[in-house]
Amino acid sequence: MSGAAKTLLAGLWAQAEHLWKQHRRLAIGLIAAGAIAVFGAGVLAYELLKRPADVHNENATFVPQKPPKPAPKAKTINWPMYGLNPARTRYLPASGIKPPFRKLWRFTERPLLEFPPIYVGGKLYFVNNNGTAYALDADTGKVLWERSIGRLNASSPTYSRHRLYIVNLVPGHIVKLDAKTGKIIWKHSLPGRAESSPVVVGRTVYFGCEDGNLYALSTISGNVRWTTQLGGPVKSAPAYYGGRLYVGDYGGYMNAVDAKTGKLIWQTSSLGQGFGTSGEFYSTPAVAFGRVYAGNNDDRVYSFDLKDGTLAWSYSTGGYAYSGPTVSTTRHSPPTVYIGSFDGNVYALDAKDGSLRWSRSAGGQVVGSLSSIGDIVYVAEFTNNTTSGFMMKSGRKVFSYSRGTYSPVISDGRRIYLTGYSSITALQPYEYKRAVAPAIVAPAGGRGTTSSHQH
Repeated sequence: MSGAAKTLLAGLWAQAEHLWKQHRRLAIGLIAAGAIAVFGAGVLAYELLKRPADVHNENATFVPQKPPKPAPKAKTINWPMYGLNPARTRYLPASGIKPPFRKLWRFTERPLLEFPPIYVGGKLYFVNNNGTAYALDADTGKVLWERSIGRLNASSPTYSRHRLYIVNLVPGHIVKLDAKTGKIIWKHSLPGRAESSPVVVGRTVYFGCEDGNLYALSTISGNVRWTTQLGGPVKSAPAYYGGRLYVGDYGGYMNAVDAKTGKLIWQTSSLGQGFGTSGEFYSTPAVAFGRVYAGNNDDRVYSFDLKDGTLAWSYSTGGYAYSGPTVSTTRHSPPTVYIGSFDGNVYALDAKDGSLRWSRSAGGQVVGSLSSIGDIVYVAEFTNNTTSGFMMKSGRKVFSYSRGTYSPVISDGRRIYLTGYSSITALQPYEYKRAVAPAIVAPAGGRGTTSSHQH
């Protein structure tokens, strides 16, 4: 290096030293500010992307209900749709339906039976995964008729006025059958697959579709009355109460829709897992106590205000809350939401504030909806294929059966019908007392349905 170059470098170094000494406080400040800005941006990004905390809104409306009084001389009761009633509470307040049980009969075939049967007037109706609809004699298990309605199905039928309404995955359509013969009366093709168990109110059948629409069709002709686009594919079954339909979608929204017009009344987003995501509602909601209750694939259970969709509370489980809840209040237990999770547990949550009353292991992943009969809540689990029953008040396990996978049991007020992977088993209590109360569906003042004997 030449002498001139050395001199130039020495001069530049001296200038840099002089500037550092003169302005080092400012330089340190700028460096610190930059570091703080970077840290602050990181904190902000973390806060925006992390899993949101659960919500507890003490001001949300809650409508108390009195427990029903069992009727001492009630007749056999119908379970005419998925979830028992239009509000989908899945709770039958029948007394005397408790273990120990004895097996009356078992129907078994190879195809998967993912969704439970319905019961009306001494007959069971259901559809297997291969799209074959059946009618069984409830006393003997004898097949009365069978009818192929498609190639792939994942829903329960709905009974109304001697007719069955069934939605189908492949091909995507809804069919109306004669309940006595299984004869197809009409068929309406859909632009997408459908596994949303329908609900019939008056002369209209309602259900969701994977094209993201909620549908209302005439029960007489099968013609479309209206369609309403929601926030994503609709896989769960809509619940009906007070002139409104409540259903979640795969865009992560819970929706309230006017049943007559199809107008979207409110739409509330789930909290999601963070990172800008929203949860998916596969869980069919239950309506009671002025609230809508449903599980979500963001691992949470949700409670929304019926009127405006305000989020009342959320509760985080340890896995997908794919299961539909059963909701009830009894003489022995307070208003409670019972729901299962992929984490293998059953949760009993206070219906008003979402606090945990108890949780118990189901023995494996809970995928299907729960149901409750009398003072017992039933759950089926996917891992080991068993069905269990827990006392609603304490969580004490009082029933275990070696068959089960998705949905647990339904009842006709005198026995239970247990759904296995590809079977239905009729179980009768050894000591049977014929007493059934009207089923709770929702707070007073709405147009809920009570269970009754229908032929």
